Amino acid sequence: MINNDISINVSELIKLSNKFIHYQVRYKAAIRKVRTYLQILNDEFNISHKRNPIHHMQSRIKSPLSILEKLQRKGYEINIDSAINNLTDIAGVRIVCSYLDDVYKIAALLKKEPTFDVKVERDYIKTPKPNGYRSLHYIINVPVVIEEEQLYVPVELQIRTIAMDFWASLEHRIRYKNSNKNVPKKLETELVKAADDIAKLDKKMQELYDQTV
Repeated sequence: MINNDISINVSELIKLSNKFIHYQVRYKAAIRKVRTYLQILNDEFNISHKRNPIHHMQSRIKSPLSILEKLQRKGYEINIDSAINNLTDIAGVRIVCSYLDDVYKIAALLKKEPTFDVKVERDYIKTPKPNGYRSLHYIINVPVVIEEEQLYVPVELQIRTIAMDFWASLEHRIRYKNSNKNVPKKLETELVKAADDIAKLDKKMQELYDQTV
């Protein structure tokens, strides 16, 4: 998504894009390692509890345009070294769980994995953002070996329920349609109310599930 308040220098974007091609492999490797670990967790949980706590996963690597926009927005130098040193969300994995307790179970297991170094932890479920957004956020350093050199690559993790993911996806679309700036106050209020309703639904579904075990 392009921020209309940011002027894009095409030559800077081309240079950043050409350089980033070489560095993408490290971010792909880190994402692959996280996803493999999570898939194993999911499989083991299924054997032990006859169900999967992870409903689905999504992953992405920021595009050069998104990287350039964020560097500009944060006031960093526009080059690949600056991106690698300053941006911790170039690689991202979203983990969507069926129930609220599963979110915290997956988070706890991730934090126990000794090869992952948790650098940042934010609980937007217990303390939602002002717009109603709820999710667990982590930045973890993931060890990968590239050309016989071990590197620690930051990966942003978002862990949330299906309901939270549904709300976040639609809220993003609404803001994109309104250019991120012109969302009417009434709509803002309705979005927060919808987020609160979804939080109540998550709690209720957890209670109903707990009655079956």
